[in-house]
Amino acid sequence: MPLSPSQTQDLLSVLRHQPNKKLGQNFLIDGNIVRKSIELAALTEGDCVVEVGPGLGTLSEAILKSGASLWAVERDATLAAHLRASLVPKYPVFHLIEGDCLDHPLAGLEQAAETQTTYKIVANLPYAISTPWMEVVLAGPQPTCMVLMLQKEAADRYAATHGSKSFGGISIFLQSAYHIRGIHKVSASCFCPAPKVDSALLWLERRTDGTHFSERARACIRRIFTQRRKQLGALCRREAEPAASEWFESLVDAGLSLSIRPEEVPLEHWQALANRLSP
Repeated sequence: MPLSPSQTQDLLSVLRHQPNKKLGQNFLIDGNIVRKSIELAALTEGDCVVEVGPGLGTLSEAILKSGASLWAVERDATLAAHLRASLVPKYPVFHLIEGDCLDHPLAGLEQAAETQTTYKIVANLPYAISTPWMEVVLAGPQPTCMVLMLQKEAADRYAATHGSKSFGGISIFLQSAYHIRGIHKVSASCFCPAPKVDSALLWLERRTDGTHFSERARACIRRIFTQRRKQLGALCRREAEPAASEWFESLVDAGLSLSIRPEEVPLEHWQALANRLSP
């Protein structure tokens, strides 16, 4: 069971640790959210799981108790030391790296023999790194499912559809690879200290018909969305990739407006651009 708010404060006091806002250290204290995360990920004995920012180890221990092996990356030296002392001796299948998750997005799993197997991600993500971390994960060998606690604004951006102001590159990359099975709003009272932004539990399952976006395609789409309020035709004519202009002409031939803006283009057309720019 997760630690209560008072137990969390007591443990932090023992560790002489003050939660770091910059690192997004808001510790989960709600057992229902922990149980729901494990349930949505459908964890069973033998699963391989990646966790980012395990913190005090509340979610980590629940993952390990499911019988799964766990690969985790923790940036904070004090919390990493606590995990090495409290959980590593109890669970031989707990593999912990102390470092930045942007340097170790899969917590070292990518260097291990288990990269030949499937894996899942279950994590309470530090809010500041959720999107750059997600882009790295989507570019590599993708997990079969992800259950992620993150800022609700980020979850809404990932799930945004064309025509929405939140629709952008990360919406395209994520939805082309994963089905969004659910977004569950999570109260600030589920954390200690309570964050000042809304949170959400995002449940993703990998598509069997996913579209691959090469780095070339992702870079092109990112450039286009940096000027999202401009008309797409003008952006494509200035784009370094000649295929972008040809792609825009195909949109017009398909009946889309000459004055359309990037955020108004449906997902399948961005997937078509990816196919043009991928090897």
